[in-house]
Amino acid sequence: MKSLRLIVLPLTLPVLLTACGDEHSDIKAWMAESSKGLTPKVKPLPQMNVVKPVEYEGIDLLDPFATSRIDPVKKNGGPGTGIQPDFNRRREPLESFPLESLKMVGTLRQMKLNYALIKADSNVHRVKIGNYMGQNFGIITNISDNEVKLKELVQDPSGEWVERESTLQLQQQDQQQETKK
Repeated sequence: MKSLRLIVLPLTLPVLLTACGDEHSDIKAWMAESSKGLTPKVKPLPQMNVVKPVEYEGIDLLDPFATSRIDPVKKNGGPGTGIQPDFNRRREPLESFPLESLKMVGTLRQMKLNYALIKADSNVHRVKIGNYMGQNFGIITNISDNEVKLKELVQDPSGEWVERESTLQLQQQDQQQETKK
């Protein structure tokens, strides 16, 4: 009985499938009839614009990807060639702020030393001559009643380190009250 099923089943399956295929013959005929007059419409490709080549004029400028820009210690044969910041020294808290965002809000004198009170965000820091602040390796060289003088190290366009003098002026009380309003 089992062997009879195994023989009959493969023979009847194709007959059943062909019977299902004739069901949609009327739909296939209608699709063929309605698509006779249709032709696809393809738009022509747009005309390509001719681009004139332009010669690069920045060949004589400093390469922004030169290794001397990325690793200044290796420039010109190693350390000790000219002025360079000390990259191995521990950074101070005020060096994480741009100099423009720092405000001098006062001075303080203790044991014959002048201190400046510098506001960064909402914190006030006490600094003295020799402390660093700003993001350009700025070292404090002088503190007076109304300003802090700094010596910063910045790179010029050729990649050399140069000194630059900067000052941070005491903020007047009128300006501070206006900013609070």
